[in-house]
Amino acid sequence: MFVIPGEPRGCSMICARRQAEILSTAGVEVFSACLRSRTSPLALWRDLVRFRKEMRRIRPDVVHAHFGTMTAMFAAVAAAGRPLVITYRGSDLNPLPGCRAALGHLLSQLAALRAARIICVSRKLRARLWWRQSRATVIPTGVDPEVFFPEPRSMARRQLGWAHSERVVLFNAGYDHRIKRLDLAQAALAARQAHIPELRLEVLDGNVEPGLVPALMNAADCLLLTSDTEGSPAVLQEALACNLPVVSVDVGDAAERVDGVRHARIVARDAESLGKALEDMVRQPLRSDGRLKLDEFSATQIALELRDMYRVLAFRR
Repeated sequence: MFVIPGEPRGCSMICARRQAEILSTAGVEVFSACLRSRTSPLALWRDLVRFRKEMRRIRPDVVHAHFGTMTAMFAAVAAAGRPLVITYRGSDLNPLPGCRAALGHLLSQLAALRAARIICVSRKLRARLWWRQSRATVIPTGVDPEVFFPEPRSMARRQLGWAHSERVVLFNAGYDHRIKRLDLAQAALAARQAHIPELRLEVLDGNVEPGLVPALMNAADCLLLTSDTEGSPAVLQEALACNLPVVSVDVGDAAERVDGVRHARIVARDAESLGKALEDMVRQPLRSDGRLKLDEFSATQIALELRDMYRVLAFRR
């Protein structure tokens, strides 16, 4: 049983929903429960009643929470004696300002005490656990290789209606452009548009249709990543799977992911350094060889690891 925060459709936690689909092809029967609200006590109570009713009907072998904070705590309370797996993805353990974030981090740490196994999407994230690190394994978010794969840039641009002469930098602002540092990305481009007038930023927000993202990856000239904090940025893995060049700050596991990749760079967190790297990258449109690292983050391989983990936990019951 997957416990996933957010709406059951759109871009919300698409990585977890895609993981459920791939697990199904690996022989794991997956049911999903989505928590639409993590702040309303009444909504949480209703979800708890509904969830436990589903638990009695389905009788799952394992409950898997796909985020920390209230999602993990909800699963810890609702699992009713079933083995609990928690995947921590970034902002549930990484430091963020504000009382709400602090409370969420506390819930993440407390829920870990109930977990039979813990998954962190990067080594840096695992190091933020207060306890139970011995039960934690590092497994990146993962990318479906049948969804994200290289296609001709010219074909993708025709599909999107982009001009061939444009130099397009892709940027994922997600649901919070402040953490993703859209301001820094815009400043980096502004510093170089005098040198390359046809340079522009294509900003993805949380409402972009997921099925459109592979075409955007193949049509763009470069991915730019400037986030203050990340776990294991899925957008970077998707770019590598599509052989899209990358310019990134050192955040999450970005340096590990692009290590050894042609046309992928980790640079300082300032507009001048980022802008110079972008100019070098897009002046002559090239593709990377990032797909050669797909074995490190293929969702197909990750599904097999999860299946083996679930089997061990089910047999221990």
